[in-house]
Amino acid sequence: MIPVERAHDRRHGRAARWAGGGRRIAAAPHAPVVAAVLLAVLAVAESVTHVAGTPPSWAVGETVSAPAGEPAGETVVRPADAPQDRGPGAPALLVVSGLLGLAGTLPAALARAQPAVAAVAVSAAGLLTLAAFHTLTAAGVAAQLVCGYRLGRAGSQPLAVLLAVPFVAAALAGTALGVTDVPILLAACLAPAAALAGIARRAHTRALGEDAARRAIADTLLEHTARGERARIARELHDIVAHHISMVAVQAETARLTTPGMPAAGAERLSAIGDTARAALTEMRRLLGVLREDAGAEAADRRPQPGLRLQELNELLDEAREASGTGTRLILSGPPVPLDPGVELAAYRIVQEALTNARRHAPGAAVDVELHYTGDALRLVIRDNGPGPASAAPGGQGPSGAREPATAAAGRTGAREGSAVTGGGHGLSGMRERAMAVGGGLRAGPAAGGGFLVEARLPARDGVPGTPIRGGVPGLPAGGGVSG
Repeated sequence: MIPVERAHDRRHGRAARWAGGGRRIAAAPHAPVVAAVLLAVLAVAESVTHVAGTPPSWAVGETVSAPAGEPAGETVVRPADAPQDRGPGAPALLVVSGLLGLAGTLPAALARAQPAVAAVAVSAAGLLTLAAFHTLTAAGVAAQLVCGYRLGRAGSQPLAVLLAVPFVAAALAGTALGVTDVPILLAACLAPAAALAGIARRAHTRALGEDAARRAIADTLLEHTARGERARIARELHDIVAHHISMVAVQAETARLTTPGMPAAGAERLSAIGDTARAALTEMRRLLGVLREDAGAEAADRRPQPGLRLQELNELLDEAREASGTGTRLILSGPPVPLDPGVELAAYRIVQEALTNARRHAPGAAVDVELHYTGDALRLVIRDNGPGPASAAPGGQGPSGAREPATAAAGRTGAREGSAVTGGGHGLSGMRERAMAVGGGLRAGPAAGGGFLVEARLPARDGVPGTPIRGGVPGLPAGGGVSG
């Protein structure tokens, strides 16, 4: 059984190699020209041989009326060797037949580039050959089939059917018209079938191309979806988990420094809690770096959970007040306008991250959160009242990059700017990504008169990502600011 299977596999392999070789030859640039030349040689040889052996009846002799005394209606055929007749194999007939053979095959060289022109020329030469010699050459029929196939590949089957009509009529008339090679005529009628084969091949090739394109698009969409999902997870981790871990670190440090009469053991435990929280933040930043490594800033599905409803904003601000122990105000101006869910989520996350940054880098500073509705857009302004950069002094930095509470607030502001500029954190970059993803923009930096300011402008409807802020941020130079 195994030898039989091996022999079958060998035969199948040989057939596949032969088929592949045939396809490569047919696809060669000069294949139509070579095929047309070979068919022309065969057609000329066949035409000359046929005319030399069996000249047409009009070249053998002519019919005349019966002489006097013969029955009426009778005709006689004058012998072919009469002086006024052209004998078999006359040079003129040989030349005409050869030229018709060339005309019926050489145009096939244009079958790939100009299939309609080639088909019309080959069919016209075939009809002339049929009218003059009552037959067709096999090479001419092959050229017609090739041209019909190329017509089908070009999507011109109606023209192939139209060109085959005269040959179908001649085949049906048969010997009544003096046609001697009816089988060859029937073969010439197969041009529409050849066109159908070409159409089928064209449809198959197109289907393969469309299938390959669909697979490529699906792979690209899958890759983009995966990248967008990783970017979304990174943003959510930073905005939610890092937010609460930062609160733990800030509350532990605040309790250690502000609780009077705390035992040394309790202070050490609170310090350990703060160190652990900062270490967790460092590890989370490493994880976010891995998630963002190939995600870039591509937009992902942003179906919101929280939004800008008053209850949710008050809960967020109450949480910030409890963590920092300072005042946090919410200021609303303008009649609220309905926002797209994606815009609401982006605004909520920007406010949340700005409050987290204020607690982390300027503990004890009061924060104002302003929402300005302007008809078709929302302007967010989050400002803390920490010292400005003009009075900045060097400040210490803990092992995780968070400022120790004993350092100057100006130093914290400088650390916040530096971490954003050098890419040490993902807070400002995440806020900017969220704003740009819905067609808005964001700018952040130290404000004139002290403190740190974050301003975002978001459209009421999701717009084209990457739209910059128009106008400036109060206290920031044009085009300046610290951006993520």
